[in-house]
Amino acid sequence: MLLVSLLLLAAQTHASYHDLGIPTSSATVDVRVFNVGFNHLTNATHTFATPVVPGHESVVFPMYSFLIEHKAARSGETTRLMFDLGIRKDPENLAPGIGAFYASGLAFVTGEDKDITEQLEDGGIPLSSIDAVIWSRMFWNNAHTDHIGDMSKFPNSTGIVYGPGTNTATFPSDPNSTLLESDFAGHNTTELDYSKSKLVFSGLPAIDYFGDGSFYLLNTPGHLAGHISALARVTPTSFISLGGDTFHHAGQARPQPNLQKAFPCPHHLLEAARTHVSTSFFWSPETKPEAFDLASRPQQMLAISDLPDSFYADPAAAAVSLQKVVNFDADEDVLVLVAHDASVVGSLPFFPKSLNGWKDQGLKQSMVWSFIDPENAAFLFNVSAAA
Repeated sequence: MLLVSLLLLAAQTHASYHDLGIPTSSATVDVRVFNVGFNHLTNATHTFATPVVPGHESVVFPMYSFLIEHKAARSGETTRLMFDLGIRKDPENLAPGIGAFYASGLAFVTGEDKDITEQLEDGGIPLSSIDAVIWSRMFWNNAHTDHIGDMSKFPNSTGIVYGPGTNTATFPSDPNSTLLESDFAGHNTTELDYSKSKLVFSGLPAIDYFGDGSFYLLNTPGHLAGHISALARVTPTSFISLGGDTFHHAGQARPQPNLQKAFPCPHHLLEAARTHVSTSFFWSPETKPEAFDLASRPQQMLAISDLPDSFYADPAAAAVSLQKVVNFDADEDVLVLVAHDASVVGSLPFFPKSLNGWKDQGLKQSMVWSFIDPENAAFLFNVSAAA
């Protein structure tokens, strides 16, 4: 009987941040999020994810930018960082290779009338107070411009931090580059070197940015060379994972068995999925004709695109990074947010509100299954009437 009780107790025990290899610390940062607008990409879903259900060939992504504030324990000095900036206000003035893409109308931006620099200043955050901008990824010879913003608007005192192996060639010196010389001009740059750190979380090399356990930068290659993500400690025992472009749609990370155990999908969404998810495109062991069973689905709904025009430079490496980030997603101490998750745009508390109280507020429970709600804008698992 004692053995049975112990086994039952073990089965009910959820993962904690200790299981991911994260050390203990009392140091924290404050995290706030901005939406910099919506990026509309025509006939582009297949470049991100598979399968593509008819009627969902085009995609609309929000573009999130994160303000990180760190207060030093001894000096009390506050350091501000930005993790990603979203897109610049005038994408048609990007380097010709990508500016023409927006000028043609194949891609366009809606939503916010102000870029991240204007939103910061309107919110009482001087640009001169931003110590560094961390780019989760950069875009040489690639049509990805929705993270780096317009660095020419930041003072030279603001540095730029990016991942290892990033190609920093700029246009016009390199006619193929989608980076502009103005993106770097006057700014100190730092390329991360993971060989100098012994930290590894969920199989991902990590760098302790402030040296006190409050904010880490993780090496998550695959989407592009130099792609990185972040892990912010917002209370001594709870975290926010800023996943960048580790995945673009929540269905690439969910469902998965450990998440189902820690955060069971609500009954009403299981029932909605039963009648709305196409059984011609999605399967699970308990699925019946025209009745999809999400609870028995053993893997994520969507996979990373590995087509020749995939937005993932190395789909195999990206899939490995994704599976490691999925461990964070199943952990009850970690809220995972990526740069373009449309399923949570209606639920996130945006700036000036803080994300730090997400766990006490039950934010993860309320958002983690939003992507499977047929009423959610991110739902793309049915054959659309427009097909």
